[in-house]
Amino acid sequence: MSDKTGGGEQLGEKQPGVRTEQIPVIYLIRNPRDVFVSGYFFWRIATFVKRPESLEQYFEWFIQGNVPYESWFNHACGWMSMRGKENFLIRSYEEMKWDTRSTVEKICQFLGKKLEPEELNSVFRNSSFQVMKENNMSNISLLKDQFLEENGILLRKGITGDWKNYFMVAQAETFDKIFQEKITDRPQLFPWE
Repeated sequence: MSDKTGGGEQLGEKQPGVRTEQIPVIYLIRNPRDVFVSGYFFWRIATFVKRPESLEQYFEWFIQGNVPYESWFNHACGWMSMRGKENFLIRSYEEMKWDTRSTVEKICQFLGKKLEPEELNSVFRNSSFQVMKENNMSNISLLKDQFLEENGILLRKGITGDWKNYFMVAQAETFDKIFQEKITDRPQLFPWE
């Protein structure tokens, strides 16, 4: 089930401009526990991949990296290896949710763009989760029949910390152990607990 085309290392090898600072890259990272929960609900309604039969089965797939775009840990580490490069900006989903204004301003600065106040307000209005959930151009409803079950929705909740509603204690302990083993030198990047 693993698709190795999504990792930072593989993409960098296929797109040399990313590694040689010719192309600006914005990498949005998210708490892997929330990625797991979001992925579980998405892949259960997707019509183009093998679907997990249970949360427990998907948990095993996820921690082993047997999911599309490979292991979250490998994917994230591949991209995080580019930290410090002039053409690379890393932000987190959590930061974006907690302080959208600051995140947008940092992105604009990185891209060398100055937004007028009305443009900035338009970004805030049109990039809110609720607006994107209702927008046919961002909620996949125009292509729904091709990719999702009839009643499937792409944008489910858009919150942080939802993993707490789904993880069993043993799963959380397993996940924390794997996280500590694989992400040893980068904890300062992660704004989640």
